Amino acid sequence: MHGPAQAACLPSADPAIRPLQDLVNQDAKAALAKVKALLDAQLAAAHPDGHRLASLYDVQAQAYSILELEADARNSVAKGLQFATDAQDPVRIDLLATLAENVYEQADIDAADQLIGPAHELQSKGSLNDTCLLIGRGLMQFRENREDLAIASLTQAYHDSRVSGFAEARILAAGSLSTVLRGMGDYAQSLTLNQEAIDWDAKHKAPLSLSVDRFLRGRILLLMGKYQDAIDQFNESGRISAQFDDTQGVAFVDVRVCEALIELKQFNRARAACNSALKVFTATKYWDQAKDAKALLARIELAQGNPERALTIFNEVLDHQGADLMPTRVAQMYEWRARTNAALRNYRDAYLDLSEYLTRYTTINDTDRSRKASALRARFETDREIERNADLKRELTEAEDRTARQAKELRWNMIIVVSGFLIIAIMVYFLITNYRYRQQLVRLASQDGLTGLPNRRRTAELANAALAEAGEADTTVAIAIIDMDHFKIINDRCGHATGDHVLKEFARVSRGALRPNDVLGRWGGEEFLLIMPDATREVALATLERLRTLTFGIQLPPSAAGMRVSLSAGVAMHDRIVRSLDELIARADSALYTAKNDGRDLVRVADETFLSSTAIRRSSRQ
Repeated sequence: MHGPAQAACLPSADPAIRPLQDLVNQDAKAALAKVKALLDAQLAAAHPDGHRLASLYDVQAQAYSILELEADARNSVAKGLQFATDAQDPVRIDLLATLAENVYEQADIDAADQLIGPAHELQSKGSLNDTCLLIGRGLMQFRENREDLAIASLTQAYHDSRVSGFAEARILAAGSLSTVLRGMGDYAQSLTLNQEAIDWDAKHKAPLSLSVDRFLRGRILLLMGKYQDAIDQFNESGRISAQFDDTQGVAFVDVRVCEALIELKQFNRARAACNSALKVFTATKYWDQAKDAKALLARIELAQGNPERALTIFNEVLDHQGADLMPTRVAQMYEWRARTNAALRNYRDAYLDLSEYLTRYTTINDTDRSRKASALRARFETDREIERNADLKRELTEAEDRTARQAKELRWNMIIVVSGFLIIAIMVYFLITNYRYRQQLVRLASQDGLTGLPNRRRTAELANAALAEAGEADTTVAIAIIDMDHFKIINDRCGHATGDHVLKEFARVSRGALRPNDVLGRWGGEEFLLIMPDATREVALATLERLRTLTFGIQLPPSAAGMRVSLSAGVAMHDRIVRSLDELIARADSALYTAKNDGRDLVRVADETFLSSTAIRRSSRQ
């Protein structure tokens, strides 16, 4: 299930067609049977009605679309467009909107855009035709990883559809926008828009659309780590799909239920769900989803102590180095194969897989941040333009009146303004000087003088704030204590100036390893505290690995021959049991103590036994 499901953006005015559109949302297979009979009758007639044929093909395409039969939907659209040639015809517009919902490969998207783009330019801005095509273009832009354009198109469509008579378009825009915001990580807004679609489905008795929208809600909750809530939504979606013998819809549900059950460590139930999905995806030749299910089965094998079997499955999944899979999934699969190789003591292969994971993860993360930043800017600009457009027109009129009055008043006030200018300038000077002085005092009170990082007091404040925010949003925070290895020896052999140089360089290179919302502060001496909001254990380890690698590049003077700069770190995860900063630091400190005892140049996770990335590297070197 790729995205929102809605039978028609433009409900037909034909009394013979509108009931068929309603039936698509209630029972798509029954609608297909009725449409086929009507199509056969029209095609067999001596003088078939071209417009009626186009409308029937439109309903047929909508039914195929809601059943996730994209190729059949595209074929019906192509047939319908042969009979609906008028650029302003609502049937042609609806066919093009359905086409946009059913293209995913770049070649198909390009071909669809060659039809939809020119048609969109011919529509009156803000019309229902314009809104439906805008939704279609937004979906295609999202599938091209252009969230900035998608946000602009879909936000415009969502706001334009607030008028009477646009109800179906508004719900379709809400569902599409929810999907894009989910991809951007704006889960709260995504859930709100998704609920709008669910409420519509329930009120208008559209079970198949309700099944898809409940599935999408489960996807959002799964990304938020609310696994049981996600399973509840998936099961409800699967129950509805099963009523209509939608086996492929049930398979999509099963694979995501399997993923959530793995996170809950309910492996036997997860295995059953994944095997059920794999059987359907294999039969329907849905190979990328089949591989997704296989990868989850491999994780179950690893968790249940069968690393040999897990490795065999991962090798099958990655037989084309992930070229046939979604990039985000590929990075995760390399990480899990690294874990599997580590469990088998294949440390060289584990190191290679982990390197590939880090490379792909960094690339995806950097690209994702850039796309999300562009999308957020576009969203802000679009919202501002839409919401304030009417106000700006009114304000321009008022501004013209004010300008005329001010021009008259200005002649009388000029002498006062000139006289008061010097007084104002002096006051501004004192205000700016006072502000800068206060800013300097604040900086001195919260900044470490040597490294420029937050000092211990400020770091503790930032850590407590991160924990409080995570508690309210039910997200994770990772806290790591970092200690420079053999720092006293470097100080004793090379002098305190070299020691200060190491600390300052470490603070400098850390900027290349940390995420924008991560905070590194000096905790005391050669110890640093790293705060990683909204970070999983895997993200925390990847961040520390990058930091550890960059630390190797810090240069020492010739008097330190045979020595290099390295670090050891202990990391602890904030969860429902461990919430206070003191307890997190105590756990991270304990993990750091373990890293030091195990030989330094290591990262250890509190209360974890899995071999960390640095441990894999160390074993490979040995």
